[in-house]
Amino acid sequence: MTTKGYLANGLFGLGDRLVNEMVAKAVREAVPDVDLYVPQENMAINDKSSYANSLAIAGADIEALKASDFLIAIIDGVEIDSGVAAEIGAFSMLDRPIFALYSDTRQQGRDNTKKIDALIADGTENQFAYRNLFVIGLIKQNGMIAATLEDLIEGMRERNIALKEVQSVNT
Repeated sequence: MTTKGYLANGLFGLGDRLVNEMVAKAVREAVPDVDLYVPQENMAINDKSSYANSLAIAGADIEALKASDFLIAIIDGVEIDSGVAAEIGAFSMLDRPIFALYSDTRQQGRDNTKKIDALIADGTENQFAYRNLFVIGLIKQNGMIAATLEDLIEGMRERNIALKEVQSVNT
């Protein structure tokens, strides 16, 4: 049986495209027979030397979301990418698992009391990153947020996504 998934992330900068390739490769290795939709691979709507209007882009991505058994959302960056946030919102209505990858290093040191005390004393001394809580809530309703690609794959395994054992991947 084929498992269908959707990988949501920005796709216009080199960094995003490389992360998408890395995550897609790890998921394809971990999930036997996965049919993983990665928007940057859909040249019908993402060949930038060609033309696709907003309705074509929305239609292609919504159909892929509807057909997917799970969503992987990369929520790194200064803010969650607006397209990713929209994909999370649309997919959350389907009541299917969402696996988010949030690899921001500012998550480290959350137990450091100096950081907490500095934030309490002066709100501009925030050493942590903020994520939109509505979007985070949509993910947590039926999914999880991982800090590493290995943890993401393990979270998928725990949610019974059909995974095989994989070698450790570098994140």
